Amino acid sequence: MKTLIVGGTGFVGGCTALHFKRLGHEVTLMARSRPRGTSQLNELPFISGNYIEDDFGDGRLRGFRWLVFCAGSDMGTFPSDGSLTEAEYFHKANVIGLPRFFEQAKRAGISRAVYMGSFYSFVAPECCETIAYVRSRHESDAAVRSLSSASFNVCSCALPWIVGYTAGLPVPHWHALARYAKGELPGVAEFAPPGGANFMTCNAVAEAMLGGLEQGESGKSYLIGDVNLTWKEYFELWFKAAGRPRSLEVHTGHPIIPDFALSYLGVGKTTDYEPRASETARLGYRRGTLIPMIEEAYRYYAGLPAG
Repeated sequence: MKTLIVGGTGFVGGCTALHFKRLGHEVTLMARSRPRGTSQLNELPFISGNYIEDDFGDGRLRGFRWLVFCAGSDMGTFPSDGSLTEAEYFHKANVIGLPRFFEQAKRAGISRAVYMGSFYSFVAPECCETIAYVRSRHESDAAVRSLSSASFNVCSCALPWIVGYTAGLPVPHWHALARYAKGELPGVAEFAPPGGANFMTCNAVAEAMLGGLEQGESGKSYLIGDVNLTWKEYFELWFKAAGRPRSLEVHTGHPIIPDFALSYLGVGKTTDYEPRASETARLGYRRGTLIPMIEEAYRYYAGLPAG
């Protein structure tokens, strides 16, 4: 199947792209820039594209049957130059840019699409009223799914926190976390943030995205996930994988997970939930794989050069 994966050069999108490739899909990546590092993503066809700014009525989307959207705009991409407020930026990127891209994909003849959404619409809908980023994700998800028709099957998978790696693809966050657990960040205190979250592996996300394309009900959003952990439990799993098991103290100001990333519900709160068994079965993704993945990801990143 000829499949376009938008955001396919990133952490989750890259894992998804290689999963589809292993299963025999004819995969093309689309992103703002080519893959970094030495991963197998460099061997895949690449199309440059910026879904926020570009007009995709130019033919770039023609010829693809399936679309997987793993890109997005969050606080990590928010411009710090003061040119836009958070509300302005996320409205432009998510509420305007994202549905426009899917409209152009629909007009280009793509027949099935799956979108990487956010779990906040399910676990904290009240945040849509007060937080511009969360509101933009909620509104864009609804707008994309509203494009569903007899000729365009589109659904979304609402993701929690994702863990994993793709060999050869550099992700500074995971490298720093492995070094932190290994005790290679001198002078950095070892503790855990308050609260907790749902976690799943990037491999399971890739399986769910494929399930969304093959079996997803058009117009529906699926809440996916695996294991509920406190941040203390999560970080202690990394330290255990590093051969340095310990009971971590809990307080704010963590060097690896900044407070802003935890603040949408209020620092110290949790986003625990249980995905519906019927939906997990329909999408066909595995659960119970988080701890082995943490161990595997630790070994991979701990083995990389410190620089």
